[in-house]
Amino acid sequence: MSAPLTSAAPAGTPAGAAAPWPVRLRDVVVRYPNGVVALDGVSLDIAAGEMVAVVGLSGSGKSSLIRTLNGLVPVTSGTVEVGGHDVTAARGRALRALRGEVGMIFQGFNLAGRATVLQNVLVGRVAHAPAWRTLLGAHTAADTAVAAEALDRVGMLDRAWHRAAHLSGGQQQRVAIARALAQQPRAVLADEPVASLDPPTAHGVMADLRRINRDLGITVLVNLHLLDLAREYGTRLIGLRAGQVVYDGSAADASDRVFEDIYGRSIRPDDVLGT
Repeated sequence: MSAPLTSAAPAGTPAGAAAPWPVRLRDVVVRYPNGVVALDGVSLDIAAGEMVAVVGLSGSGKSSLIRTLNGLVPVTSGTVEVGGHDVTAARGRALRALRGEVGMIFQGFNLAGRATVLQNVLVGRVAHAPAWRTLLGAHTAADTAVAAEALDRVGMLDRAWHRAAHLSGGQQQRVAIARALAQQPRAVLADEPVASLDPPTAHGVMADLRRINRDLGITVLVNLHLLDLAREYGTRLIGLRAGQVVYDGSAADASDRVFEDIYGRSIRPDDVLGT
């Protein structure tokens, strides 16, 4: 039986916390090879430590927007800066180093099902370890402690030795959040992290992201299409429609009319998660 795992630091003590990064986009255009324009002249300034909800219907450009911030989607024109680093110009080692500072959380979790929860979270330490350690799986005690603390923050430390495939969807998403936290990131990007979850679990995952933002001061951008979650958990709301910013303001102050303008239609029952 595996030995019990304990967190390296008490709750509320950021391990290896670093200054959060701001985000700056100027006249960003993303045009895919098939001619589809996903982003059309987007300019934004996001302050370090903000928690921003990006909302819009499918095809509005919100996934393209968030993926330009770590170079997963290259821009056709314009500039993207994260923490003062020019993402549009970064290549090779520089791009890998930048991605090591930016945690990414996907809708589909992207976990290795046959690996343990701890092994999945330790993937977040790859950018901070020599290549030979990664290849051999020879993680240091310090890296294991960082991973344990990340799991503790999302309430999953007691599942450290479980296989990821044996977890529920909500538990897997929490492990994905812990993996991003194990990077000790300057910013966290979440692309529709609750789209496949039931209402109570979705609220739990969003509460985890909000707590990370508040407790650690990390810049958080999360893509959503559900207006009640955007209002409750975002401090700032950015609305995208047809690749353009059509709203940028307080999430709490966004009325139903604001969301109708963002969506370009009346609000429907499936635009709200509920309780």
